[in-house]
Amino acid sequence: MLNHTETPATTGAATFARLESEVRSYCRSFPTVFRTAQNATLTNVEGREYIDFLAGCASLNYGHNDPDMKSALVDYIMSDGVTHGLDMFTEAKEAFLISFSERILKPRGLDYRMMFQGPTGANAVEAALKLARKATGRENVIAFTNGYHGVTTGALAATGNGSQRAGSRSQLSGVTRMAYDGFHGEGVDSAQMLDDMLGDTSSGVDAPAAILLECIQGEGGLNVASKEFLQRLAAIAKKHGALLIIDDIQAGCGRSGDFFAFEFAGIQPDIVTMAKSLSGFGLPLSMVLVKPEYDVFTPAEHNGTFRGNNHAFVTARAALEKYWADDSFAKEIRRKADVLNERLSGIAESYGFRVKGRGMMRGIDTGSGDKAAAICAAAFERGLIIETAGSSDEIVKVLAPLTITDEVFARGLDIVAEAFEVTLREPARVAAE
Repeated sequence: MLNHTETPATTGAATFARLESEVRSYCRSFPTVFRTAQNATLTNVEGREYIDFLAGCASLNYGHNDPDMKSALVDYIMSDGVTHGLDMFTEAKEAFLISFSERILKPRGLDYRMMFQGPTGANAVEAALKLARKATGRENVIAFTNGYHGVTTGALAATGNGSQRAGSRSQLSGVTRMAYDGFHGEGVDSAQMLDDMLGDTSSGVDAPAAILLECIQGEGGLNVASKEFLQRLAAIAKKHGALLIIDDIQAGCGRSGDFFAFEFAGIQPDIVTMAKSLSGFGLPLSMVLVKPEYDVFTPAEHNGTFRGNNHAFVTARAALEKYWADDSFAKEIRRKADVLNERLSGIAESYGFRVKGRGMMRGIDTGSGDKAAAICAAAFERGLIIETAGSSDEIVKVLAPLTITDEVFARGLDIVAEAFEVTLREPARVAAE
């Protein structure tokens, strides 16, 4: 039996290939065994450090092992704080509820009930769709091209990715797909198209329970909804008796430059789904924010064994108190976002590419999944963890921790530039010689 100071021997990727399911994915791009992590740095079992531009796919907006969150969690565990409590009242949950209300909702003039339904973003989306359907008495949901909302059946019906949808092997129904902002190019008003379809009783589109979208499409290719588009959708939803659901699972918790990605548009969605960085520490926690008039579930009508992770409540509260007591952290995010945009724009222009995204959620559209994959592989060889996004995985996507230091951020962006260079320029130069 191992004592707490011993570490089992590792044989690297071979162990996982032998024992773990074929469904594993991220590890295929980063075939090394990691041991420790701190802020924006991961260290493998050989002691090699990697800069993390993936950040748990935006689950680690505050970096790995934030010391204040870690201290709060250790103190809670050592004091025998409740770990699992279903949805019973606990001190940890109450403290989080109060902190979120006081630090996030009230300063933004938002009035929401907080619902905890399960640990993942897909849980939150499933609950939101079910709630909208009950509140309106309707079934149809409007979702958008390139949207990503999870891979459980209800959420997958609203997800656009063809390969993920193909894995269901069941009918994905109850959703009408419409064009996201800019899908048809400049000069095409996607919001007006939606309004026209909903206003024509012979369009074939059933009256919707909800309009569901991301303000920044993370997995779908860093497509950005404009302020005008979001404002139009809010008005269209109200006009046609539908609830507006904003999926802020990846773009929320500061990633856009504001706590919520919809803030800049001045709208108040009827329902908001949150997860990923909500716990602040990478612990599973998701939440549905719902306007009080649509809080219509009866007790246990939507439930789950893990409806509230008390350890996550502790770290989530610590994150709110450390980073969101005032607007200084948001200003710092925007400053880094400007740096990111400037650096990526310089790289993109050199190759005739373009930058997509908003805030600290940006990437370079290479136009080719093969090119983007090769660039990310070259970056990994040089000590940077970065992934792709888009319908064909054509975008090299930066999701660095929002707390990354300027020095590490610059070093990581230098590696991105070098990976583009060795992948795209050097082979052409060698061929020319």
